[in-house]
Amino acid sequence: MGAVRELALFLGTLLYAYAEAAVRLLLPARRKAVGGELVLLTGAGRGLGRATALEFARRQSRLVLWDVDTHGLRETAAECERLGATVHTFVVDCSKREEIYGAAEKVKKDIGDVSILVNNAGVITAADLLSTQDHQIEKMFEVNILAHIWTTRAFLPTMMDNNRGHIVTVASAAGHFVTSFMVAYCSSKFAAVGFHKALTEELSTLGKDGIKTTCLCPVFINTGFVKNPSTRLGRILEVDEVVKELMEGILTNKKMVFVPSNQHNEIASCFFLMKTAENKKFLLSPVIGHYNPLFAESC
Repeated sequence: MGAVRELALFLGTLLYAYAEAAVRLLLPARRKAVGGELVLLTGAGRGLGRATALEFARRQSRLVLWDVDTHGLRETAAECERLGATVHTFVVDCSKREEIYGAAEKVKKDIGDVSILVNNAGVITAADLLSTQDHQIEKMFEVNILAHIWTTRAFLPTMMDNNRGHIVTVASAAGHFVTSFMVAYCSSKFAAVGFHKALTEELSTLGKDGIKTTCLCPVFINTGFVKNPSTRLGRILEVDEVVKELMEGILTNKKMVFVPSNQHNEIASCFFLMKTAENKKFLLSPVIGHYNPLFAESC
């Protein structure tokens, strides 16, 4: 029965992806302008966060950048300022609720109302569940999902008062399909996807149709944390191609952004093959390369 369910999931996601592609081809979406918008990005010190900040800077958005890495944050800010953007930086540990709320109050008081919130900060541990340390599990949930809730609670009230804004959840393909040796990480990303879906539904129920939501779900990204990465779950993505799809999703108010854009069926087939492969040894590590078992990622 397990194989039947996996096959049904694969076929369902395949059909969905082709239907979505057909609609997008026939009915191209309008793109909104983000010039002058106050955009807050977490995890902006490197990787996808930095690349996303640069894209908003090119579109003349005003930026509020958060990261725990002071050096990386300064480098991102300098690059954005060279593009002509106004930038404010805050050193914030997104695993700590008090720091998030404290920084949010400073932003609201000293800078203004955030109109686009990009919850991008994330951490990952790749190990079997029993080898993963308690503090590593806690950190993944604190950053990968709880931080999303705290930042949203901080900035959503003003968005609701104005019925205007955009909340972006950077999740992962691991929030839709599971793999061995990433139990805690997949769980945290499933929670992030669930948060996005539930928040979207709640805003609709409350009649707040002016507040848009977008959830990014890429496969593995080469953010520099893994040396010479490779994976049996499909090709490793480069940051530039992911941020391109993310920005397109934000500008067109797309609710769910998969990268690659056809990955809804691509990932399903990868995971289906994983489940049905006779040789399970390759599951020892979903990402092959030289890396520290615990590393932060800006995605």
